[in-house]
Amino acid sequence: MIGRYANPVIAGMHPDPSICRVGEHYYLACSSFEYFPGVPIFHSLDLVHWELIGNALDRPSQLPLDNAPSSGGVYAPTLRHYDGRFWLITSNVPHGGTLLVTSTDPAGPWSEPRALPGVQGIDPDLAWDDDGNCWCTFAGIEQVRIDPATGAALSRPRRIWSGTPGTQWPEAPHLYKVGDLWYLLIAEGGTERGHGISVARGPSPNGPFEPCPGNPILTHRSTDQPIQNTGHGDLVQAHDGSWWMVFLGIRPRGGTPGWHVLGRETFLAPVAWVDGWPVVDDVSPEMQADLLPQHPFPEPPARDDFDGADLHPRWISVRSRPGATWSLKDRPGWLTLHGRGGSLDDPAVSFVGRRQEHLSCRVRTLIDASAGRGGLAVRLDEQHHYEIEAGDGEICVRVRIGPVVQWRTARPEPTGPVVLRIETQASGPSPDHPRQEPDVVRLGFESSDGRFVVLDELDGRYLSTEVAGGFTGRVIGMYAAAGTVRFDWLSYDPTPDPP
Repeated sequence: MIGRYANPVIAGMHPDPSICRVGEHYYLACSSFEYFPGVPIFHSLDLVHWELIGNALDRPSQLPLDNAPSSGGVYAPTLRHYDGRFWLITSNVPHGGTLLVTSTDPAGPWSEPRALPGVQGIDPDLAWDDDGNCWCTFAGIEQVRIDPATGAALSRPRRIWSGTPGTQWPEAPHLYKVGDLWYLLIAEGGTERGHGISVARGPSPNGPFEPCPGNPILTHRSTDQPIQNTGHGDLVQAHDGSWWMVFLGIRPRGGTPGWHVLGRETFLAPVAWVDGWPVVDDVSPEMQADLLPQHPFPEPPARDDFDGADLHPRWISVRSRPGATWSLKDRPGWLTLHGRGGSLDDPAVSFVGRRQEHLSCRVRTLIDASAGRGGLAVRLDEQHHYEIEAGDGEICVRVRIGPVVQWRTARPEPTGPVVLRIETQASGPSPDHPRQEPDVVRLGFESSDGRFVVLDELDGRYLSTEVAGGFTGRVIGMYAAAGTVRFDWLSYDPTPDPP
């Protein structure tokens, strides 16, 4: 069925996608870095529409992140289905090493992690040969045979292929058997503008490997494409026999160098096989392809009223979420946060947020800060965040950009709970000048008649990867800086981008 779909298929900070198929069902995992719970798991019936069904690492025993720096933590999982089980291998950087978890249900629960001390590299992959041997290939590109039941290495690491000579950062390997040959897909060039995907093939899972003469098979380096940094892909054969690739990319905006604020997102492209090599279709925001029958999921509610017994899997916290710091029961129908860090500068801040998924959006929350101080924030890391904060009798805008901290504006706090609001407005796709910002961020509160009182309007470039560095994207959410702060609801609504 020839149809159209929009890229990205999973928006917001969902990089390093890994995909597997079970019958007519598709499952996908992404990196999560310093956020808890970790490794979001998505489900699809058509490769275009995806539903978040859980997080693989959702217990503190699975995911210790207390010592993880921003943009540390969980890197590049590989998700596979073998022998009736789901297998997920990933790395907890820098102190957790390589770990492996399994489950019979991708929505969880997943097992306690098994350590793999013989795998000394990020981006680990799993592949089983016809004899049942399990091969783990990782950034370098090196490979070791392992016992997945125990995590023990059964051979010494061996370098098998490192991509295009002279190209930096060979990583993100994935092995597949297609027909009688084994294909090794890797990313190279670094995850910035030079990113790309190359492939080689050989007679066995450990080679020897012959590189594709058309490498890289996907890259947008040195182009004016609106999607950039394309790389770190994974192949899947659909149940109708067609082939597809999921991969990461970004959507930069503004002038030079082009700032991306949402992080690296998950994109989809059809793949053809030509002379025994995979050929990736041109990648654009609007794609036309021979699609599987479409199975969209219901749109998630724009507003969370915190009426459930637990938080939805979309809600993430910074490094941990100890039970003593939050509750849905203290005041039923409200999310209660107890302060444990004085501000978002603190690595242990009490924070519950969700990934920003749209270039332009409106986020609102009803807050009761009568017993504390807290608010609504846009976070990239400890040194780059904007927040609108209530408490101590006033509403303030606080800005952290690198070593500079500034309280920008303040107003007396209205009596009783108040609606705090943040809006982002993307710049146009064609910048007006070379230094144009990627977007503006407006912070304020709503008056009793619902009018948006804007306390400050800030340049969005300072909450971008090009300024802050690292691998993450924006997360917007609620926090407590002191005392006890309660939130009745939070709504997230996309708004139109400039034409």
